[in-house]
Amino acid sequence: MSGSEYGAWDRQRQAPRFSCVSNLHVTYEGHSDEIALRPPDISIRGMFINTTRTFPHGAVLNVDFRLTRTGVEIHTRGEVRYCLPGVGVGVEFVQLSAAVLAAIEEEIRLPVEAAAPHR
Repeated sequence: MSGSEYGAWDRQRQAPRFSCVSNLHVTYEGHSDEIALRPPDISIRGMFINTTRTFPHGAVLNVDFRLTRTGVEIHTRGEVRYCLPGVGVGVEFVQLSAAVLAAIEEEIRLPVEAAAPHR
């Protein structure tokens, strides 16, 4: 995706993004190798995961992380919607339970000062 295409996609984003996850662990479904990551941002629809690893559009990733403000652990699947080689991947959550969606919504609503203590 070129810079101009990314900018167009960014303007079309359906939900605001926030940086509020920790302990992120991602595996490519059907593979076992570790994927090097940097902290992402998250919305109720998905997240951008900073990684130098390239994935094809439609690849399914198993995504595990902790919401930093509430401390809730999330285990879900995400489908790659776009890839910026050398930068990262945009992942849309698939099959989120109502409880997980509510936890992410609560995380985004909380003020920054409400962060859970580090564990």
